[in-house]
Order: sequence, then C-alpha cells, then structure tokens
Amino acid sequence: MSKNKIVKAASGWGMLSFNIALYAVSIWLIIVSIESETGTIVVVSLILMALSIFMSAGFFIVNPNYAGVLVLFGNYKGTVVRNGFWWTNPLMRKVRVSLRVRNQETSKLKVNDKSGNPIHVAAIVVWKVIDPYKAQFEVDAYTDYVSVQSESAVRHLATVYHYDGEDDEVTLRKSADEVNEKLQGELQERLEMAGVMVLEARLSHLAYAPEIAGEMLRRQQATAVVAARFKIVEGAVGMVELALEELSRKKLVNLDEERKATMVSNLLVVLCGENAAVPVVNTGSLYQ
Repeated sequence: MSKNKIVKAASGWGMLSFNIALYAVSIWLIIVSIESETGTIVVVSLILMALSIFMSAGFFIVNPNYAGVLVLFGNYKGTVVRNGFWWTNPLMRKVRVSLRVRNQETSKLKVNDKSGNPIHVAAIVVWKVIDPYKAQFEVDAYTDYVSVQSESAVRHLATVYHYDGEDDEVTLRKSADEVNEKLQGELQERLEMAGVMVLEARLSHLAYAPEIAGEMLRRQQATAVVAARFKIVEGAVGMVELALEELSRKKLVNLDEERKATMVSNLLVVLCGENAAVPVVNTGSLYQ
C-alpha cells in the first residue's frame, strides 16, 4: 500500500517578499544603531538578519515532471508535485525526485536458454517513477534497483523459453510480442516496490553465443533445406498424380503398373532434382 501523500506548500513569492523586507529592516536597524550607538538595536537587527537568513533555507523549486519529497527530522511529511516556486519549514529536507520517462538498456548478458544453449541477450526498459515515497524510502537507490532487477528479469526470461523451436511454440526469436509482454509483466511485478511503472520492455539483442553460433547456423540452414525439400516433394507428387489422372481420363495412353511406376520415378527425378534434367529421346517403342 502506498504511503505517498500529496501536500501543498506556501507560495515562495510571498515569503520572498517578506524575507527581503525583513532583511532590509535588519540593515536599516544596523545603520540606526551605528548612528545612535544603541546596543539593543544592534542585537535586534542581528536577530532579524539571522532570522532572514534562516528563512531563506525554506525556498525550493519544483520543475515540470519533478516532485519534492519533504522530510522533517526523519519523518515523511508529504510530496509536493505542483510546479512552481515554494517555501516550507527551513528545517525540512527537500528531496527532488524525477517523474520523467527514462530509457535503460541492459548489458549483453550470456544466459542459457531453456534447451541449455548459451545465448547473448539484452533488453531496453522504458520506465518512470509514479510513487515518490516508495522510490525514496522503500528501496535504496531506486535507479540501481531498476537496473539490477531489469537484468535479473531478462536472465529469468531467457531460461523460460527456447531460442528457436517449432512453428506453434513460443520462442525468443519468433514470438517477439509474447516475449516482450511477458518481460514487461515480470518487470512490473519486480519494480512495484520501488514505485516504478514500466511503460515498455523489449529485447534489443538476441544471438547465440560465439562458441555455438556456427553450429546453430548450420542447423538452421539444414532445417530450412528440409522444409524446402518437403514442399518440393509435396508439389511434385501432386503434379505426378494430376498427370496420371489426366492421361487416364483422356485415354491418351494405356500404361501397366510397371510403366506407371517408371513414369512416376522419372517425373519425380525431373521435378525434384536440383539440376536441370537432360532428356533422352526414345526412338523405339514404349517397351524397348
């Protein structure tokens, strides 16, 4: 549960005018005391000057997209989020907290994926502080906390999914949207304690580690070749089937089973071969 409390501070301009007037009066009293040589006036003027200097410590400025956290003798008194020039108790400690959106990129981490393959992965996290109280008092150095937790979440994510896999499987390489959504959700849970909202989280770098990159590339190439061959064979079988059906339907030639098998074999060689087929013209009969 958040303990963040929004408070209002006194206008700094009014207090500045009063402080200037108080300082001017103290200077005037010093001049009068010199002329009259009255010790009491000197003491009063020094007290007023000291009070003016003391009150000057209460001024502070809240810039756009910043907040001022007020702490008095170790007690949290509230947060000023309204922009402007303000004044508060001079003994109050004013801590500025940025509410601006920030980008942070993790270093390239070497992690083992779900299959145990070493990979390099990095992520970009877009975040902002929405609860200044939590950012200041629930964690120590919230910017460092965000950095460490971001790397921890990326490491955990890499161990949950395979780098690559089947078409219907969620993987790091193919399922970018699902993986980024999972990363953002996990980061939000981790950074909730620091009063941080994660606006976006996405993988910025993903690759096999150098020691296995070459082997994995050959594996991907082999998988692509097998898939291409499968498509070629599937298409060739369909074309052969269509050819036989058309020959049979139009009764252009009557083939026995042996000749059909030979024709199918020849057509598949022509359609599935990598090199262009060289035709051999048969000048004899079909059976010679």
